[in-house]
Amino acid sequence: QVQLVESGGGLVQAGGSLRLSCAASGRSFSSDKMGWFRQVPGKEREFVASISWSWSSSNTVYGDSVKGRFTISRDNAKNTVNLQMNSLKPEDTAIYYCAARNRGAVKFDYWGQGTQVTVSS
Repeated sequence: QVQLVESGGGLVQAGGSLRLSCAASGRSFSSDKMGWFRQVPGKEREFVASISWSWSSSNTVYGDSVKGRFTISRDNAKNTVNLQMNSLKPEDTAIYYCAARNRGAVKFDYWGQGTQVTVSS
């Protein structure tokens, strides 16, 4: 029974910053990749960022629209991932979803309920 809970969304002015967090919980849950997606009503879901890790290294990937502005990170002890969003633009307005996969899986297995981010102009 894996659960992902997002937090940190809200209303911010253009040029401002927000920090989203995703807390993962569940018995026997073991992951090696988590990420963020976003979706505007009526539009296709968009990849934002992901982070994957092993015993020796980690890797981050960003969507083209957020490169240089967003940073994804992981807190091993708390089993959370964060998304630091800087220089926010109105086009960043969306519902942001956290996702995770079981270790070694080919796709994301679990999804959170989402948190709203609204950027005013």
